Amino acid sequence: MEIARAAAALFVRRGLRATRAEDIAQAAGIAPRTFYRYFASKEEAVAPLYAAGAELCIQAVREAPPGLSVPEALRHAVEHTLSPGVGVSAASWEWVRTLIRLADASPALGKVWAEVCRTSEGALAATLAERLSPVDPDGPVDPDGPAGADDSADRADHADSAEGDVARSPAIPPHLRLTAAVAGAAIRVAVESWATTTSPPTGPDGPATLALQNLTALENYAWPAPHSPSDS
Repeated sequence: MEIARAAAALFVRRGLRATRAEDIAQAAGIAPRTFYRYFASKEEAVAPLYAAGAELCIQAVREAPPGLSVPEALRHAVEHTLSPGVGVSAASWEWVRTLIRLADASPALGKVWAEVCRTSEGALAATLAERLSPVDPDGPVDPDGPAGADDSADRADHADSAEGDVARSPAIPPHLRLTAAVAGAAIRVAVESWATTTSPPTGPDGPATLALQNLTALENYAWPAPHSPSDS
């Protein structure tokens, strides 16, 4: 993250083209070889900063009160992370504006931004799956008890099979992946739209307000609902 901050500061001050990976390394107080141990290019160096904002929003969704519906949890997250002074300072939002503009102008940096957004969608889908998963009133099954005894042979057959491990890993349902993509796009477009303006990060044209408007425009989307015991 220290390298990412050094890269962002140079990009904002000098511009992307005028900044070399060696300049970033020097600003971060590290050797160029250390820089390349973490990042393959100067553009990739700001990926942690791009990701940090998304991680704050996803964490806010995860920590939203359990009684909230999916759209309510998303609005809660927006209000708690996209408003300056809550998740990110007003000064940092100006950095965000410049970095988003640079991503729009540079294919290499745009690829980094797009990859961070794609990865964040997957993380949001997993978080929604956690929030919406049914709770077993009887608690977890003891794998060593009678209920797990019949599966012991199958577990032994696949103990050395990586493919078997992948097959048994929980998959995110397609509708939750779509929901995360829809919600992520609503927030991403709001931040990108704000970045093209000179509006302050607060007020009616700020990223939080724009994101809430985008989520409101999706009122007719079939948001998934939590499972209830009767659904089992």
